[in-house]
Amino acid sequence: MNFEELEYNYSTAINNPQNHFMEWLEQDSISLEQDSISILPSYLDEITNYDWWDHDETFDLPPAITPATPSPTCIQTPTLSPSSPQPDPEFSKKRKLNTNSPDSSRKPSSGKKTSSKSGAGNPAKDARWAEQLLNPCAMAIETGNVSRAQHLIYVLQELASASGDINHRLSYHGLRTLTHHLYSNSVTSMVRLPPCESPIHSYINTEAKLFRSTVIKFHEISPWFTLPNSLANSTIIKSLTRENSSSRVLHIVDLGVSHGVQWPTLLEALTHLPKGAPPLVRLTIANSVLPPVPFSVPPAGYNFPSHLLRYAKSINLNLHINQVDNLTVQDLTLTPGEKLVICAQFRISKYKDILCSIRELNPDMVILSELDGSENSASLGGFPGRFSVNLEMLWRFLDSTGAAFKGRECAERKMMEGEGAQILDESGIEGRERWRELMAGLGFREEGFGDESIETAKALLRKYDGNWEMKADRTVAAVRLRWKGQPVSFCSLWKPIRG
Repeated sequence: MNFEELEYNYSTAINNPQNHFMEWLEQDSISLEQDSISILPSYLDEITNYDWWDHDETFDLPPAITPATPSPTCIQTPTLSPSSPQPDPEFSKKRKLNTNSPDSSRKPSSGKKTSSKSGAGNPAKDARWAEQLLNPCAMAIETGNVSRAQHLIYVLQELASASGDINHRLSYHGLRTLTHHLYSNSVTSMVRLPPCESPIHSYINTEAKLFRSTVIKFHEISPWFTLPNSLANSTIIKSLTRENSSSRVLHIVDLGVSHGVQWPTLLEALTHLPKGAPPLVRLTIANSVLPPVPFSVPPAGYNFPSHLLRYAKSINLNLHINQVDNLTVQDLTLTPGEKLVICAQFRISKYKDILCSIRELNPDMVILSELDGSENSASLGGFPGRFSVNLEMLWRFLDSTGAAFKGRECAERKMMEGEGAQILDESGIEGRERWRELMAGLGFREEGFGDESIETAKALLRKYDGNWEMKADRTVAAVRLRWKGQPVSFCSLWKPIRG
């Protein structure tokens, strides 16, 4: 098999993820039936009720969802005292009327970019009113302007809703973050705060069964994580294909948020290498090396290594999996001659010191993916500046996720949106150029992904909503993912400079 045939086979696999996911899940089902000791239920048995597994059927969309006047949203916000300045009644009245207007209803996509479709299709600022309330509120809290903060909190409390269009959802999550920030701000002494608040839907408080099915579904309907995973996998395959020998052990360190979903495609592709699969594939899970970030912490009871091991056995691939708490040569038990690949996917934005440990490992390659924020986020003026940048990124996530689910309200969407809302707690989403400076300063050089990997990623992206686009050219090595023309993330390839 020549390189072109291999690329074709890999492209076919990555662009038809259901095929190999089903093989993975079906193998799990067979293995579990034969192994009565296992206490892990199969993926297949758990997900058969989801219509998205039917290859011949698309989502069965429910009737259009019309958000009602915002009802209690389980957000417990600061209580306004009787003497507190109240918002303009006419302003609140207009907002309530706007909430119930037909234009604010969520409907399945009709291809028309109007404010009724999440608000992001209309370039006018009034189509994105949530940010015009949340950002000034953050500034008022930071500067101690109590009357203005209470005024805006009152309005936001009236409008915030976990359902409805993107403005209402953004208000809901943004108001929670502002409430948390109030606890650590001097304004707290002037505003009565609630003792507690209801938990939000997220990974950690979701049943393991729902979590498994949702993570797989999200990879099917959104490229948010799938595209970087595809680039990483195809780059690994290309690198192995061009080596003269197939006798090297492949060692991958998973420092990411895929929770195992990334690897079945790669494992299957390894078995089709022209010179055969590596004699041993080592997968080291390093999730506990760093403190939590959005999308990184699964619920209790979720354990994907056993499923991967069964799948690898079914395709005659020698796979070993272990988990580590530290990223050192000793903890990884590195062996001479093995090919070491670090996949750092959306995991190290707040803990860049780990890059020093990665450099000390002297890996063959590092595949780094992170959110692509403002190039000036480090100097945006404390909490209000960071909050504004994070709010912009959350808008893109909520908007694209709403499109992925076709406006449908379901538990899976709530879980993904609740987990994604933790983006608001990030210390600042930096731009790609800042990451380039960091990596170059540590002795890494950036390389391009190559035409084959780029074409595979482009073919994959065509399967998703038309508002997604990928920016890749010969002058910029990194691949950038965009939603409606705005940056979402980047994926880059790095190799150590060896003397």
